[in-house]
Amino acid sequence: MSIRIITAFILALLFATAFGRFYIPWLRRQKVGQEIKEDGPVWHMSKSGTPTMGGAIFILACLFGVLTVGFHGMLQGNFLHLYVFVFALVFGCIGFLDDWEKLKKKQNLGLTSQNKFLLQLAASLLFEVLMARFSYISTDLYVPFFQWYLHIPKWLYFVLSAFIIVGTVNAVNITDGIDGLATGTSLPVFLFFVAVTYLAGGRLSELGVFASALLGGLVGFLFYNFNPAKVFMGDTGSLFLGGALAGLAFAYDMPLILITLGFVYLVETLSDIIQIGYFKLTHGKRVFKMAPFHHHLEMGGWTGKKWSEKELFFLFTGVSLLFAIISFLGVYPRYL
Repeated sequence: MSIRIITAFILALLFATAFGRFYIPWLRRQKVGQEIKEDGPVWHMSKSGTPTMGGAIFILACLFGVLTVGFHGMLQGNFLHLYVFVFALVFGCIGFLDDWEKLKKKQNLGLTSQNKFLLQLAASLLFEVLMARFSYISTDLYVPFFQWYLHIPKWLYFVLSAFIIVGTVNAVNITDGIDGLATGTSLPVFLFFVAVTYLAGGRLSELGVFASALLGGLVGFLFYNFNPAKVFMGDTGSLFLGGALAGLAFAYDMPLILITLGFVYLVETLSDIIQIGYFKLTHGKRVFKMAPFHHHLEMGGWTGKKWSEKELFFLFTGVSLLFAIISFLGVYPRYL
């Protein structure tokens, strides 16, 4: 199992770095440039025109790893890794539609929030029903750290699961606001699933191949996405990452681990919700200089220090790594 997981990482890494060398110049020739929000930090305006939809780099790299190294599992009738990939890809396609709308309109506004929510909700419900139908998940809710199982009605489990998935996907999307941030914070997250695979073994080994391939694809993509970014992942990439994270959490039958594992995404989302809510309640006052939270730090919020994009990358990636370790400790007893 170790050799296959390492091989998936290496193959995806090589694919991503090689593919990016040709794909990014092609995006430039097609003038697939990102429009920057005018209400964002003024220094971000210099990024206008940077190619977007770069998420295709790690998506295809992950697919390459799944179809090559993961082919052994498919021959044995284990398609769980492929199901999770397809699930994440559905969200990636929703993100692609959003990116495409932005490019057509030449502004940073794509699909309406309502349309995105309905599409994501439908995909989430379908995934949960199919996973339960083929007994890949149980509808008993595992509680990490305490090693409890909550018995709840199946219909309630599906409703809660759908909203957890949609929330997770959009939380990752919100984090994608500066060069490399969503990429960096996602690396420890998918490394967590690789580590859990070594504990669980068995049929979950193919999920480890998927997580490792995506990890390799992200490392390869980071060569192009680190500040100053040569390409942005776009909603195509960020929604795929959110779908992959949620899909893996449910495939490993531990959705509640997203609370600690996705701590950075949670903080980013809460800062956005708090900012909007407080702004409406107080008719124009703000808690943060700008939301989500990374922009607050970028603009010198609280301490007066204006964090650079590189500093924010290492800060958020470090925090994500810390909570990935905490999450691992929380589920470790489950596999003893």
